Amino acid sequence: MGETQEKRLGLLEQGEMEVDSDSTLNEDDRPPTPVAKTRAQLAQLLEFGASRVAMLRPSFLQVKTTKTTKLRRTAYLDGIRGFASLLVYCLHHQLWAHAIQGGSIKLENTWGWDGEYYLGAFPFIRTFFTGGHYAVAVFFVLSGYVLAYKPLTLIQAGEHLALGDALASGLFRRWLRLYLPILAVTFGFLLMPHLFGVSSDFRPQSTLGAEIWKWYCDLKNFTFIWNMGGEIILDYQKHVWSIPVEMRGSITIWTAVLAFSRCTKNARLTCEALLVFYLMYIVDGAHFAMFTAGMLLCDLDLLAHDGKLPKWMYSLEPYKIPLAYVAFVVSMLLGGIPSNSVELEHMRKSPGWYYLSFLKPQAVFDYRWFFLFWASVLMVWCSGRLGWLKRFFESRFCQYLGRISYMFYLMHGPVLWLVGDRIYAAVGWVNFSHALTIPGWADTFRLPKWGPFGLEVSFIIPQLLLFPLTCWMAELMTAVVDDPSIKFAAYCYSLTQPKKDLPSSSPSRGNNERKA
Repeated sequence: MGETQEKRLGLLEQGEMEVDSDSTLNEDDRPPTPVAKTRAQLAQLLEFGASRVAMLRPSFLQVKTTKTTKLRRTAYLDGIRGFASLLVYCLHHQLWAHAIQGGSIKLENTWGWDGEYYLGAFPFIRTFFTGGHYAVAVFFVLSGYVLAYKPLTLIQAGEHLALGDALASGLFRRWLRLYLPILAVTFGFLLMPHLFGVSSDFRPQSTLGAEIWKWYCDLKNFTFIWNMGGEIILDYQKHVWSIPVEMRGSITIWTAVLAFSRCTKNARLTCEALLVFYLMYIVDGAHFAMFTAGMLLCDLDLLAHDGKLPKWMYSLEPYKIPLAYVAFVVSMLLGGIPSNSVELEHMRKSPGWYYLSFLKPQAVFDYRWFFLFWASVLMVWCSGRLGWLKRFFESRFCQYLGRISYMFYLMHGPVLWLVGDRIYAAVGWVNFSHALTIPGWADTFRLPKWGPFGLEVSFIIPQLLLFPLTCWMAELMTAVVDDPSIKFAAYCYSLTQPKKDLPSSSPSRGNNERKA
């Protein structure tokens, strides 16, 4: 704040200045002229406008300070989540741009499928092209870990009263935290064809009123997590199928934590492991096995930090790093499970996967999630033990993506459908629908398709615009929607709580309380 503004505020705090009628004012004490007053107001208005414009500038374009912030012990988990959201982005853009060329068949199948060998389908490398399902499995493991972190900390500290408070608060706020951003994003998305005439990935209704009614009907069913009629895919955001799973997984974690809260340490760990086994091998609950496995990893990490692991586990300490490397390699291999079909016979026909297919439990319908369960659990486990991998996830890039990961996940679809579709059509990635929806964009700035499949020049160059644009939109929506949603959920919970009694100043009451 400038010196002039400080003086002005000081005068306002002091009230009116009183002077004698015959006294004279110094030049600095004279009332401002109308012109000077107008200039000051204009300067304040410009300063306010500049601050608002600065807020719109992406953080990756702002000047970086040399001050470093000390990372939390679990900061690498945020980095994993951020990088996983990038893998989802890569999957959807690869399949969208290469749809007319059979991108899913060529990239989501194994290297050598149908006699075709693409770099993007090679083991390990394929993760960075089509690792979206792998990333979602990692999301579920991370959610189980993070949601269980505070409750397990309280359990291990013996603070069961505080545990009840934490679970109550978490359950109350979770639905609002997950669904309010979806309501905001999808509502803004449905307005596009009606207010701006911009076609998108859904077929609009005849009127805006009919569109809002359809949106309401879809959302009310989508937000009911106990719906038994199958998974509901939102027309306005097809990528959020995982959010009801997140909500059910949250309830699973907190219910399990409460159920095991009075168990001894060894009994609690045994019950957690049995729950993972039940969900993965006895019933078709692979998604929830990922959540509970994250809870088990969290429990073990907290015990290890305090030196309270079961004694037999310390015998593995000398082999921790070699085991972590094995886990990393196995995770990357299993994370590349062929994902073009849910049929087990398809997996058995895939080069290199025939014998592994017999590991699938009878209870699991979609074989992909069984292998992705092990891939995601092993990746989260080894990331905290391999120094180079942990440092990568603690890097500024991954931490940045982690900070905006939820809105990046929600916004990458609308950016792809509204902007990416037109840019891909313009540079030469034209499909049949473009002739009906955006014929004026097709091949308007055609670029060569030099390079390996999935890394063509005409695919890479659009990313120079689409990726920063997606990050920027995710930043804005994090500030405007996501952060306020979190605060609003906490505020709503605070409204339901009894007001705390203020401490009395009465000596007699204080003496009685001390005696009690």
